[in-house]
Amino acid sequence: MKTAENPVFQCRRAGVLLHLTSLPTTPGNGDLGAQAYYFIDFLASAGMSVWQMLPIGIPNADLSPYQCQSIYAGNPLLISLDKLVEKGWLAPDPTPPLSPEAEVQNYRYTRLQEAWQGFQQVATPEEKTELATFIKAQKAWLEDFALFRALKKQFNDLMWTQWQPAYRDRDRQTLLKARKELDTDIQQYYFEQFIFFSQWQQLKHYAHQKGVFLFGDVPIFVAGDSVDVWAQRDIFLLNPDGTPTVVAGVPPDYFSETGQLWGNPLYNWKTLQRRGFRWWIDRLTTALQLFDVVRIDHFRGFEAYWEVAATEETAINGKWVKAPGAALFNKLQKLGSLSLVAEDLGVITDEVEQLRDNFGLPGMKILQFAFDNNPQNPYLPHNHTPNSVVYTGTHDNDTTLGWYQTLSDAEKQSVRTYLASHGSNMPYPLIRAAISSVSTLAIIPMQDILGLDGEHRMNVPGTKSGNWRWRFQWEQLPPNIHERLLHWVKLYGRDTIYR
Repeated sequence: MKTAENPVFQCRRAGVLLHLTSLPTTPGNGDLGAQAYYFIDFLASAGMSVWQMLPIGIPNADLSPYQCQSIYAGNPLLISLDKLVEKGWLAPDPTPPLSPEAEVQNYRYTRLQEAWQGFQQVATPEEKTELATFIKAQKAWLEDFALFRALKKQFNDLMWTQWQPAYRDRDRQTLLKARKELDTDIQQYYFEQFIFFSQWQQLKHYAHQKGVFLFGDVPIFVAGDSVDVWAQRDIFLLNPDGTPTVVAGVPPDYFSETGQLWGNPLYNWKTLQRRGFRWWIDRLTTALQLFDVVRIDHFRGFEAYWEVAATEETAINGKWVKAPGAALFNKLQKLGSLSLVAEDLGVITDEVEQLRDNFGLPGMKILQFAFDNNPQNPYLPHNHTPNSVVYTGTHDNDTTLGWYQTLSDAEKQSVRTYLASHGSNMPYPLIRAAISSVSTLAIIPMQDILGLDGEHRMNVPGTKSGNWRWRFQWEQLPPNIHERLLHWVKLYGRDTIYR
């Protein structure tokens, strides 16, 4: 399916950017329970027909959803425990812990173990058949994933490159023995993924009933400490011990004077291409079973990526290396898998724009980047194009109010002049500018809808602590915000729910 044929882009729409973890009230983080359904109701009441979220995989210790342990597996911490209680597999708990973070995570995992025991005892024959069917259908990735998780537990969460060599290097007899010895844990992980995908599809069905589409996010690179690298080392550029020879990042940019050293291993594109890009086809096919459309994070890496020696401490001393993006997207297009949005921010060249445009992929327009007194700035609304997604800001930006508060007086005046606003009610003039844009899709971060300052941002690029933990409360909703958003959505022709 070409992006232009995707229902999300067949008419003008508006939506909200909110990660699942940011939903309120549940222990530790938001999940797939009642609050997610309430949020869909909120979107529909405001005329918003798209819910965009961040990657939903299993993050490592820093909680970054862009560094996950599997490109396929869902994060078990997003499973609704309340729904397991409703199933009768789990006893109610009226006093779950609310902090600290590690304690709540352990609590959730313990409750999932209890739910697995309850499932084995009281699940119907039909439910047990559904689990067996899921395991069989997802075998291609699920078996290695569950074994990886079990081994991570056995080795006290060490990176796989630090495991004993026979496990690290996937000695066949060693792994066969491990599958038998760790079967209890492996069956637990099968169950968790079955529940995650079941709850996800229920939520997606409800969203569609309400006229809301789900918009996902696929990082271009994968985490080094992941089952994907451990199980398929030949498609990455690695040393014999599994450590990367070169890693991903970006050169100095808007976010960092030394660039960003992400540390992800880089692909062996020659091997991927020789295999017909099967790995990418499978990855995107799975993502589009979960979401109606997905954003490809760091799209420019398909044209050329910033390669940095693994021994470097910053990303400054890297180099651009060409990637076979055109060949990949040609293959995907023939298979009908281009329900994609290109994250085309950062150092963007004519070649990157050509790759994006040749395949009809919408790019991104960020209003916080627009006001530099250059009328040709591509992020200014009068320069937008229909085949794009406009944002006030993204998860990597400050909130719009926080951004505005840091501007100089002259910069604030420039913003006010362009928006014909006195500025005292920021961020709402910028939200209105996004919704009025000619971009087919307008996405507003939830923090901006709530009118929150920079204390509530989701991520500060280049920092490694304190990110990805923001949550909102329903009490933060400004009075009459539903009506204000719905008025703008109708005024600017984005009211698809109400037609």
